[in-house]
Amino acid sequence: MVLPPWAQVSERRRLHIARVTALLDRWSEALHLTDTERTMWHDAGRLHDALRDAPLDELRLAAPDPSLPDSVLHGPAAARRLADEGETRHELLEAIRWHTLGNPEWGRVGRALFMADYLEPGRPFSQEDRAFLASHVPLDFDGVFRQVVRTRIEWTLREGKTIFPETAALWNRVR
Repeated sequence: MVLPPWAQVSERRRLHIARVTALLDRWSEALHLTDTERTMWHDAGRLHDALRDAPLDELRLAAPDPSLPDSVLHGPAAARRLADEGETRHELLEAIRWHTLGNPEWGRVGRALFMADYLEPGRPFSQEDRAFLASHVPLDFDGVFRQVVRTRIEWTLREGKTIFPETAALWNRVR
C-alpha cells in the first residue's frame, strides 16, 4: 500500500488501510464504476487513515475544531493536508474528512468509505453479519449503507457516546 511520505500509521493500521482499500476496489469493480470513480474510491481507502497514528498535538493544529473528539481528528487533518498539497477532488476530501462521523452531503465515495471502514474483514466483531453486508453492497448499496449507519448509531448509543450533528443529519437523510 503506497501512502504519502507524511503518513503516520502503525503496521496494524497499514493492514487496516489495505483491507479497506481492497474492499472499495472490489465494490467499485462490481458496480462498474468509471475509471475516475474507481480511482477516487481507491484513493479514499488508501488515504482515509493516513494520519491515524499522528501525535494529538499535530492533529489538533491541523483540525482545530474543539467540538471534535480526539478519536476523529485524523480524518479532518488528512483532508486538510491533502488540500494543502493541491488535492481538488471535493468529494474525496469530504469522504476522508467525515469518514468517522458521517456526513449527510456525501456522494457515493463517502458512503462507500464509511461502509468499508466498518465492514472490512479484519475487525473482530460480528464477522458473519459484516461479511454478509459487505457482500451485498454491489446488490443494494443504499440498503446496506442505511444498515451500517443504523448499526453504528445503535453501538454509539449503547456505549453512551455522543451522537454528533453530522451523524444525526446523515441518519435523517437515509432512514
